[in-house]
Amino acid sequence: MDINLNFIIIAAPVILFALTIHEYCHALVAFKLGDDTAALQGRLTLNPIMHLDPIGTIMMFLAGFGWARPVPVNPLNFKDPEKGMMLVAIAGPISNIITAIVAGLALKFILSDPSFSVETNGGAYNTLVLILILNVVFGIALAVFNMIPIPPLDGSRVLYAYLPRRFADAYGKLEQYGFFFLIIIFIFAGSLFGKFLWYPISILSKLITGFDYYYLSYLIQFLTNQ
Repeated sequence: MDINLNFIIIAAPVILFALTIHEYCHALVAFKLGDDTAALQGRLTLNPIMHLDPIGTIMMFLAGFGWARPVPVNPLNFKDPEKGMMLVAIAGPISNIITAIVAGLALKFILSDPSFSVETNGGAYNTLVLILILNVVFGIALAVFNMIPIPPLDGSRVLYAYLPRRFADAYGKLEQYGFFFLIIIFIFAGSLFGKFLWYPISILSKLITGFDYYYLSYLIQFLTNQ
């Protein structure tokens, strides 16, 4: 996916929305379960400035997947700490999948129209198509990436809830090194990791939109180079 000015202008708000809704849903579920830690720190908001992680946001542009600033959660405020943390963790990825499904259904309706053609349609119509595609791709990418069981990603907190106590405690201690794990992956295994990650993204894109990911990639490149 080539990055150019047109892509950045259109993708920026899509990425900001995906990251923001992801973290907002973490904070919202935590609040509903009895923990107001995130709310007291101003994280129960749809203001993207409160949620962005500079490096994670940049990676969304460069690699198509990334992360936001983790929402603070105090599991001691939950009736069932382990279940509460799991529900809070999974809320973010689920919000991104729901967003992708809504955008995907709209996109499927447009692309299934026999009269649709990126070559003949233009202006706001093609921009809408591009926004929908990016909502599908980035929404799925953010959900899939965050469900990888590497601390501090959401998948690690879901896994934590199912591990035996002696393993869970040791696993939880790895979270303080989570950022370094992510950097190592991007630096030393970026290509292999990217191929592994885009495989489920491609499958989910096909299921949601009915169109192959490579076709969606073609549309992104064509529409951003017009």
